[in-house]
Amino acid sequence: MSQEHAHTAEKTTWFSILGNLGLAAIKALTGFFGNSFALIADAIESAGDTCSSILVLIGIRYASKPPDANHPYGHGRAEPLVTFIVVGFLIISAVVIAVQSIENIRTPHEAPQAYTLWILAVIIIWKEASYRFVIKKSKETNSSSLKADAWHHRSDAITSVTAFIGISIALIFGEGYESADDWAALFSSGFIIYNCYMIFRPALGEIMDESVYPELEELIRKISLTVDGVVATEKLFIRKTGMTFQVELHANVDGSKSVREGHDISHKLKDKLKEEIPELGNVVIHIEPSDM
Repeated sequence: MSQEHAHTAEKTTWFSILGNLGLAAIKALTGFFGNSFALIADAIESAGDTCSSILVLIGIRYASKPPDANHPYGHGRAEPLVTFIVVGFLIISAVVIAVQSIENIRTPHEAPQAYTLWILAVIIIWKEASYRFVIKKSKETNSSSLKADAWHHRSDAITSVTAFIGISIALIFGEGYESADDWAALFSSGFIIYNCYMIFRPALGEIMDESVYPELEELIRKISLTVDGVVATEKLFIRKTGMTFQVELHANVDGSKSVREGHDISHKLKDKLKEEIPELGNVVIHIEPSDM
């Protein structure tokens, strides 16, 4: 992991932590005084997001540690492990929201206050903007935990939309529809569970060394053929560890060349790849003889 990527990821995570703290407080106060459990449910999710963002920050800092004797490939696997913990936080939040929503649906209560809609409108805009900012940074840094953090913002935006719809129904239709925002909170808990799968699946693939990087593979092969002495490329294995990619490439060279010449070509190829693609970590080149 490059220090630049690590620094960018840390700054982005601090943005999430401070934003979630502020929103959790605003939602909780507005929901309590405005009589809206959908907003309180939103506040619970934002509080959970704050805790998970702190975990993401810890994971990024640990993952950015350089390789050592016990971890020759670095500490990048800390990232997907933190992502699993973040998913756990989301599941717990979803269950708490669902249980309380069902209880509120069964218990008669007053309709939410109209001003809660204005607060929700601002929250929706802010969370969607936050999602777009964090997801952009996750792509720049190749961070799976930042991607999970980004989806927290998106899920928060969507649960706020459902709360907006629920409160609007309760206010428009009046008596008998007071629980509409509780149904909205219940729906949002189901969406959070679905979102957990969307976050968990890529992190699991990273732990299992899934090779799902066709664009990167194409780029590596293209760059390899620009190195003097490389005739073709054969097998190519890519696995992601944190924000870096570990690469194992089989390159063909003229079979009549000496071992020393093949060794020099492999080093030129490795240096070229790491120069052109900074997010590469450990690069292993296997030289194969070619009769071409």
